[in-house]
Amino acid sequence: MLCVLTLLVPVRAEIIERILAVVGGELIMLSDAMAAIRFGLVERPEGSGDPVEAALDALIDRQLQLVEVNRYLPPEPTDAAIEARVAEIRAGFPDEAAYDAAFDETGMTPERLRSRVRDTLRITSYRAQRFAAAMQPTEEDLLRYYRFNEEAFTKDGVLQPFEEVREQLRVRVGSERTDALVRDWLATLRRRADVQVLYRTQG
Repeated sequence: MLCVLTLLVPVRAEIIERILAVVGGELIMLSDAMAAIRFGLVERPEGSGDPVEAALDALIDRQLQLVEVNRYLPPEPTDAAIEARVAEIRAGFPDEAAYDAAFDETGMTPERLRSRVRDTLRITSYRAQRFAAAMQPTEEDLLRYYRFNEEAFTKDGVLQPFEEVREQLRVRVGSERTDALVRDWLATLRRRADVQVLYRTQG
């Protein structure tokens, strides 16, 4: 049974370590999920959703994407891009003490955080390449979306002219199409991969 309990050694808190999932032979641990939450590497669920379950779901998708990224090797992110993202993460904490405490409490290290950021940027780059066509809708695509979604472009009861909202349309259509393609792609990756989820919510 894959349920190895060990004890991390953080300064301010203790995490009872356990395996949450196995993705293609790679383990996703409770500490991975907790670190992803604390450092904002995954989105928090809305409302009263289980943050660990949401983090685990995102980490499974992340691992599946990394397999594809490592297969096709997109361009490496620059050191400047990595450092900029790390700085954004640091800015999300109220002060240096809180930032340092997050490392202590999750078992994360600055080196591992930088590695996580690097992989996130590699995934972003790969997805931009893979779904580039979807992000560039044609004029006909924009007009069709505009006509079928007039309420979204109506302000104070007046429909805004197409020319004035063209760029807004381009971003929205490209984003919605890309999101749909990414969802389908991730569903396909999950069907093809050996994914064992061991975490179960309480209640």
